[in-house]
Amino acid sequence: MSLENYGYKQELKRVLTFKDLVIYGLIFMVPIAPFGVFGYILDQSQGMIALTYLIGMVAMFFTAISYWSMSKSLPIAGSVFSYAHHGIHPVAGFFTGWLILLDYILVPSLLYIVSANALHDFLPDIPGTVWIVFFVVANSLINCLGVEFTAKATKIILIFELIVLAIFVALGAKDLWLSDHSSFTLMPLYDSDNFSFGLIFGGVSIAVLSFLGFDGISTLSEEVKGDQNTVGKASLTALLVIGVLFIVQTWIAADLLRNMAINNVDTAFYDAAFIAGGASLKTITLFATIISWGLANALVAQSAVSRILFAMSRDDLLPKCFAKVHDKYKTPVVSIFFIAVISIISGLYFSDKLDDLTRLVNFGALTCFVMLHISVIVFYVFKKRQYNVVLHIIFPVLGLLIIAYVIYEMDVTAKLLGLSWLAVGIVYYLVLRFVLQKKINLNIE
Repeated sequence: MSLENYGYKQELKRVLTFKDLVIYGLIFMVPIAPFGVFGYILDQSQGMIALTYLIGMVAMFFTAISYWSMSKSLPIAGSVFSYAHHGIHPVAGFFTGWLILLDYILVPSLLYIVSANALHDFLPDIPGTVWIVFFVVANSLINCLGVEFTAKATKIILIFELIVLAIFVALGAKDLWLSDHSSFTLMPLYDSDNFSFGLIFGGVSIAVLSFLGFDGISTLSEEVKGDQNTVGKASLTALLVIGVLFIVQTWIAADLLRNMAINNVDTAFYDAAFIAGGASLKTITLFATIISWGLANALVAQSAVSRILFAMSRDDLLPKCFAKVHDKYKTPVVSIFFIAVISIISGLYFSDKLDDLTRLVNFGALTCFVMLHISVIVFYVFKKRQYNVVLHIIFPVLGLLIIAYVIYEMDVTAKLLGLSWLAVGIVYYLVLRFVLQKKINLNIE
């Protein structure tokens, strides 16, 4: 069905191709994302880091299929907010949108903090807060210039990331193959002495952060040219490519450090890079993390959340100003600058509370993935009554169960912080509905 069938008009510019979407997804997920969190996951999984990423990819595979199913029938900006809104009920859409905001609004701040902290090590005389403001301003200006400009800018950074990754993999594999102090083993995938489901899924709850981003492709549904399968195919393609890259690089890094003492989980991957290629490779991988997290990933994260604010505002769930589109560049300019302000505020507040920020982001994303799978089942089985048993029942149920277990194994603090955010959303909804007496938009069919 077309956009007009749901009561909306085409305001954003349709220019993105399948290739653009795949690149967008890869940039959002960051091919070298494990560089920054490798030590934490390696420690949590007792060395079985490749297994955590493999399980994470399987869980996200079912989620990607559900995104494909919903984007095919609902070609609407707003991602899982729109799918729950039209697939289940507008009220479900509101709370799903509220939860995904917890992920998308705070993700740019997390990325800015990681990059600013790394840059502070290079240039200690410049405070990290200065770098946070620099990244926010730069990305906001680029995003305002249009989605085409954003796509072109991120392609260059993606190529750089892949080159750095290829160098690490080549030198790391060479070291494992030829050196006496380390070798390839199966232990990053399975270690019978340490294996337990609780242990591994605890690692998955951290590793899943690296996969967040393929879902952002669906926020661009109203800017895609092509058939209704373009968004779904791009989401699945980006996920599978990135999953393989994650498994390969973490497997090599884990084996490089097999017989080494890890003194600092923050620098564990860079220590592996030092073993593979010396001080120069360690510096290059650290610099690549700064560029990919602070510029490329944060750039597309800000782009994605601005589209969610645009969609929720259009449905009267947020102030109307967030639906304002720039006359020339056809971008949701108010939403973009609002996210910029939030990123600066939260970036400064969480600059020394990165663990809490990471927990909030993961809780928001995973709970929304649960709502996505429920949306598929309700929309196709109960509303349309035209469903494929595998795609619309079995896959969503499997994806839901895996993600629910990951949430169960999450840190208690993460769940308390996430539920606190949900409680704020309940209060906001009650004010919106009964004090301001706004009706939830019912543009369903």
